[in-house]
Amino acid sequence: MSTPKIKATVEKMVTPYLEENGFELVDVEYVKEGSNWFLRVFVDKDGGIDIDDCGRISEYLSEKLDENDPIPSAYFLEVSSPGAERPLKKAEDVSKAVGKDVFVTTYEPVDGLKEFEGRLLSFEDGELVVEVGKKGHAIPYNKVASARLAIIF
Repeated sequence: MSTPKIKATVEKMVTPYLEENGFELVDVEYVKEGSNWFLRVFVDKDGGIDIDDCGRISEYLSEKLDENDPIPSAYFLEVSSPGAERPLKKAEDVSKAVGKDVFVTTYEPVDGLKEFEGRLLSFEDGELVVEVGKKGHAIPYNKVASARLAIIF
């Protein structure tokens, strides 16, 4: 099974449980590091998640994975918080981040830049406006390569 198919299968498997229990699926990764494969599931909820939450989700998902066996090789399962610099994977994530500090990279230059770190002022009509210093940069959402919350000191 391909990596995208494994990710989609895991998302489909875990999402109903997460939604029933007040959690949000942030991301699923299936990556090889060295000689080992890792299945990482990043989960959040209002107020943040704790180690007990991660343990319960891990137990549930582990049982489902054993039942369905979608991954042919050995791997390590990790369930965790996305952290303070949470990725903004979906348009809905970007909308929720308005008013917060973000780090955005683009596929091609916008206003001569490919990296923007600053306050997300708005996200409307397929466009993010990020204030870097005192200048606002309008970034088309379809040009965003990656986006995450940022901690700016």
